[in-house]
Amino acid sequence: MTADFAEACFLVDLSPVVRRRDIGEPGLRSLRRLALVVDAAVELARDPDVKLFLVADRSLRAGAREEFNDSADVRLLRDWVRRGLVEELEDADGRVLELCEMTGIPVITYDYYRDARVEFPFLQGNTDDFLQPVPGPGGTVRLMPMDMGVASDAQISRKSEETVLKKQGLLGPQRNPRSEVVRRNWRCPEPRCTLYDTRKGSSVMLPRMRGGAPTCDLHSLELVDDGPRTATAQVKLMLDGACVARFTLEDGSTVRIGRRPGPDGIALHGLVPDERAARISRVHVELLVTGGVVRVEDVSSYGTRWRATAGKTGPGPWRDLDKGARRDFRGGDQLELTEGVVLARSGRRFPTELAREWQRRTPPSGEVSGAVTRMY
Repeated sequence: MTADFAEACFLVDLSPVVRRRDIGEPGLRSLRRLALVVDAAVELARDPDVKLFLVADRSLRAGAREEFNDSADVRLLRDWVRRGLVEELEDADGRVLELCEMTGIPVITYDYYRDARVEFPFLQGNTDDFLQPVPGPGGTVRLMPMDMGVASDAQISRKSEETVLKKQGLLGPQRNPRSEVVRRNWRCPEPRCTLYDTRKGSSVMLPRMRGGAPTCDLHSLELVDDGPRTATAQVKLMLDGACVARFTLEDGSTVRIGRRPGPDGIALHGLVPDERAARISRVHVELLVTGGVVRVEDVSSYGTRWRATAGKTGPGPWRDLDKGARRDFRGGDQLELTEGVVLARSGRRFPTELAREWQRRTPPSGEVSGAVTRMY
């Protein structure tokens, strides 16, 4: 678990996970179910150090202590909240969707958020950003993509009668995510507050939006713009499906990756077996990061293959990367340098990439009120 969204690979809507009775031990509530989800996230990411950011309803620990299988779970949950490992709110749904829309981090949940389709239209027809824990063999858990379906106005209205729609103010006039919030550093006018300060805080929260302005969740004060935040993306080196190294790309950089690419490059010599390194060019690929978009060019002697892995249908087919031509290297994409040696972009996206994706998904006017497809 992590207290810093910048490290997170997955968001966890903790309350429905802890309450889910078809995974883990019997009983109404158990943190053992979270442990199984963590194992499933490690397996899906092929990364033993994968980070999860947890958000929970306050009622999870305060309203039904007797429903936990183990009373120690309540004390442990309280300690996680105190340490910032769980962001606790009166109602977590809005915050989970805020974070997903602002950062593009996929959400682990059982909730289809039918009552939030008006406030968060990106939910309609979404098959890419939500994962559901399902029982696996031998008491394990697997993470499977969720098809959020498309809800009609009538369905949304019926569900809205059960809960009050959240008015978070996170969307701009064109209903695009306010990615500029993620691109900036913020600090609270209260001198002792370090919740959002990248220089003083041990972890940095994303602001809450109140009346269209970034606001401190603790002091209810409008945050001060503290300059641009350096945008980064992460690339993982996978060897036979397991993560063996991570590299950070900064916006505005050009990064050469290969067996021995020279100064300022990423050398794979020593990270992969010698017999495979011999089939990797000295400079194999070049990654250009500009304007929050990552592009890749094959400059090798041996060739490079590319595929996309994000989406409900799973990994796509491997395709040859055209030599001398740059193509987008998006979140979830993979590059095969030689057999079993893969560079994988983390599913996390730059704010610019995220805004472009939401714009691509925006349905034509009136589509939300159209025909109903299956709701799961």
